[in-house]
Amino acid sequence: MTDTPDHSPDRTPDHTLDETLPPPELTTDLERAAWERLGTVLDPEIRRPVTELGMVASITEDPASGHLTIGVRLTIAGCPMRDTITDDVTRALEGLPGCSGAEVVMAVMTAEQRAALKGMLTEGRPANQFGEGTLARVYAVASGKGGVGKSTVTANLAAALAERGLAVGLIDADIHGFSIPGLLGTAARPTRVDEMILPPVAHGVKVVSIGMFLDADRPVAWRGPMLHRALEQFVTDVYWGDLDVLLVDLPPGTGDIAISAAQLLPTSELLIVTTPQQAAAQVAARAGELSGQTGQQVAGVVENMAAMTLPDGTVLDLFGSGGGQIVADRLTERLDSTVPLLGSVPLDQELRQDGDGGTPVVLEHPGSAAGTELRRIAESLAVRPRGLSGLKLPVTPRD
Repeated sequence: MTDTPDHSPDRTPDHTLDETLPPPELTTDLERAAWERLGTVLDPEIRRPVTELGMVASITEDPASGHLTIGVRLTIAGCPMRDTITDDVTRALEGLPGCSGAEVVMAVMTAEQRAALKGMLTEGRPANQFGEGTLARVYAVASGKGGVGKSTVTANLAAALAERGLAVGLIDADIHGFSIPGLLGTAARPTRVDEMILPPVAHGVKVVSIGMFLDADRPVAWRGPMLHRALEQFVTDVYWGDLDVLLVDLPPGTGDIAISAAQLLPTSELLIVTTPQQAAAQVAARAGELSGQTGQQVAGVVENMAAMTLPDGTVLDLFGSGGGQIVADRLTERLDSTVPLLGSVPLDQELRQDGDGGTPVVLEHPGSAAGTELRRIAESLAVRPRGLSGLKLPVTPRD
């Protein structure tokens, strides 16, 4: 894809949005009405109105026909959301009284315009917006061993929370074994605005994964410092906006990433995923006990691959039973605080099929056994209050 000419008015470059990305000059009632309609179009990655972001460069009416030409500035020439933005702008103008049709003409922001946009988005925000004082709920999803369905649980909880209307972000921190893009059915790559990264959105969830930056099936052979730096970039260089919930899919065990996550996300709470099998439960409990060293709270335990009910009513405990409660009880005892069993997700063929298809079961088959339980768990996480006790508010007393 090649750059198209910038159709914005000629101005002296400046690093303020008002000067560098001015609103278009509107001279007719139809142009003003179109501007109002375009205020409902959200940038697919930033999730804010394109009019607010200075992306609408011009709105021009042909008085003879009522046809509109909309000039839109993209952040980069190869913007992966180009077609989505075109469709959303066109759809927003459908049925506009007096408009016989609309054409979208794409332009590309200059370096100065991108700097102005970045400045507007990051102004007043700390480099790590999930540090002490954040109002976002941060859940780090952990397991003692691989193969327990931790990533599947994470992806479904994220989708279920987003469906409830919450602003949700998801970091795939399992650098060596990333699987979140496939589970959410996205092959999109993040957009870079200078050093700022705009994450793709899948099923209403802002998501970033090392798999989005690599060629397909390319292995990642990194040691501790590189792993820490990757997670740090996901936390600080990605524009997350104002999130209600951030989920972090940790790799199995208690290695470098788990420790780095606790350092970079000091308010994060652990969600421990296990299977009913007692051997798996014992290993999972160790992941939870790490919180005693990192100072994290454990929000609860999710038991996956629990008993399934067959069509004839027979209950099949393929992986045994009771593992989730064992983990919850052990952590309650070791950590001297109540750790609840949040739920038991049964073995469900639809959960596996939907994961392979890239659509979470909570969306594709919400009434299934697994979908119902995962939605219930998400609801319990959504209503947990985020206390303001001890937080510093941005106010200064006056004499």
